[in-house]
Amino acid sequence: MDIHAILKQYWGYEGFRSMQEDIILSVLSGQDTLALLPTGGGKSICFQVPAMAKEGLCIVVSPLIALMKDQVENLQAKGIKAAAIYTGLHRKEIDFVLTQCVKNKLKFLYLSPERLKSELLQNSIKEMNVNLLAIDEAHCISQWGYDFRPPYLTIAQFRQLLPATVPVLALTATATPEVVKDIQFRLNFNKENVFQKSFARENLTYFVFKEEDKYKRLLQIINKTQGTGIVYVRSRRKTIEIAHFLQKNNIASDYYHAGLDMQTREKKQDTWKSGKTRVIVATNAFGMGIDKPDVRFVIHIDIPDNLEAYFQEAGRGGRDGKQAYAVMLYENADILDLVKNFEISYPPIADILNVYQAICNHLRIPVGEGEGLAFDLDLYSFAHQYNFQPLMVFNAIKFIEKTGWIMLTDPLKNTSKINILLDSNELYNFQVKYKRYDNFIKLLLRSYQGLFSSFVSIKEVEIAQRAAIQVEDVIKLLKELDKEGVIIYDQQTETPKLIFLQNRIESRHLSISNEIYNDRKKVAQKRLEAVLNYVNFENKCRSKLLLEYFGEQNDSSCKKCDVCLSKKRQEQTSKKCQMIDEKILNSLKINAFSLPELVKKLPYSEDEIIDRLRYLLGKELIVENEEKKYQENKILHQK
Repeated sequence: MDIHAILKQYWGYEGFRSMQEDIILSVLSGQDTLALLPTGGGKSICFQVPAMAKEGLCIVVSPLIALMKDQVENLQAKGIKAAAIYTGLHRKEIDFVLTQCVKNKLKFLYLSPERLKSELLQNSIKEMNVNLLAIDEAHCISQWGYDFRPPYLTIAQFRQLLPATVPVLALTATATPEVVKDIQFRLNFNKENVFQKSFARENLTYFVFKEEDKYKRLLQIINKTQGTGIVYVRSRRKTIEIAHFLQKNNIASDYYHAGLDMQTREKKQDTWKSGKTRVIVATNAFGMGIDKPDVRFVIHIDIPDNLEAYFQEAGRGGRDGKQAYAVMLYENADILDLVKNFEISYPPIADILNVYQAICNHLRIPVGEGEGLAFDLDLYSFAHQYNFQPLMVFNAIKFIEKTGWIMLTDPLKNTSKINILLDSNELYNFQVKYKRYDNFIKLLLRSYQGLFSSFVSIKEVEIAQRAAIQVEDVIKLLKELDKEGVIIYDQQTETPKLIFLQNRIESRHLSISNEIYNDRKKVAQKRLEAVLNYVNFENKCRSKLLLEYFGEQNDSSCKKCDVCLSKKRQEQTSKKCQMIDEKILNSLKINAFSLPELVKKLPYSEDEIIDRLRYLLGKELIVENEEKKYQENKILHQK
């Protein structure tokens, strides 16, 4: 099927964006391909269209569960059959999805990288007709990348289970030249094949301002800029504080962070996307997978940890191609805090090992067991119970992640699901035997289709409304039916999950050598220095600095950022000064003039003339005579 017809039929677009078609044709020709497209560049189209053009299944590996779920829902809404397997799904649901893939009833299967080691998946994959392996957020495979994920290193082994003719498409929004080469090496590309759209965003203008009163400047920027925007901060407390500050100043704003429940977050997102909320103040938990094209400004109140994260977050402005602004506000204390946070993010190795030991004991994982298991983990209560600092625990876990032993997911955007385990006759007999469940089961069957064959998403609130009972009673009935073996009730959860990627070992055997520790820290140090360089550098165009960091040379400046505008003002000031100097000197060649006479004679302000007279006196080009008048320095002129 023609790729343009596919694009029109399923996505409604008349044509591809820049470079999309080249990437798609490369994939369709069977070549391993690395695509670097900035945030909002349309990466998903690059694997979804070629997959639709070929027989078989496209496997998509992504570390972002929320993004996987969003893409699956979007594909399903287009009538394209897709599913996702990630930690937290019931075993029966995983079996069902894999069976669908084997029977060639799905077009897309999204997988989190830690699932690639699953024996069940590896056995099933041999029976699937796979046409493409797509790797989203491909920078995660590189140890030089800003978000290295050890499970990504298993992709090369997983690829060996697929026919040699199945190409790999790796996609990322940000990667340095070093990471670009490493991605292709780690994925066993047959040959280097990179499509890189320029990271330059001509409609996005970058500003960095050093401000003592950041709130005042924030207000000025928002009041001067039309349209909606995002304000990024580091802490949850700040999101609330700044949102309230903006509200008091008559700006429709709201706050967003990962600590809010799913329903609240979705409501806040929708209100902002609809334009009812003009400004959303958020931590970095906000933005991934949220496609709002008309964001006119993205303001960072705190300095981000690295330029990759900054470029992605700032890149959420102006996706519609119209003018947008990316502004960073900072003060000296912010730089000190950034350096301090960097040091805190690398706890001593002894503390890291203690956290690992405590987690294993807390979850009762015996030595030699645990691989593939996932647990809800409340970091704050865990830290309190073991007398750890919560931030130290978080950073210790993040470091252990980099060694490939465990992984901590973000809170999952899961809806509750149910699946009926009995066949229709068995269910009928159960209803006859247990009359108290009869009406409730009938309501479920009327409300949802496919309950016997698959897991179906439900909303306890809607069921409660239809049954005219409380939500708590609905949950109780569902749990009772689950206990009776009638259904599987997979209740929505919002707690982060800790996944064991390998069996537990004694903490003293946990392989965190000083070399590994120091190497990871050096890579992070390099990224920190790049951020500080971006903030402090005042002599080079902001856009050029970002482009150079990502290995792209650009001879022309943007002419719009704070550095370019400052240079322009300096040049204009210099030209005007030269002009005033010439006027003064030409006048003094004819006669000597006092200051009032010069002010009256020349079309410049008194302050401007005083400034230039001081300059000319300092250069000894003019002198002041006994009558307090200025005249040409004839002695110097004679010399």
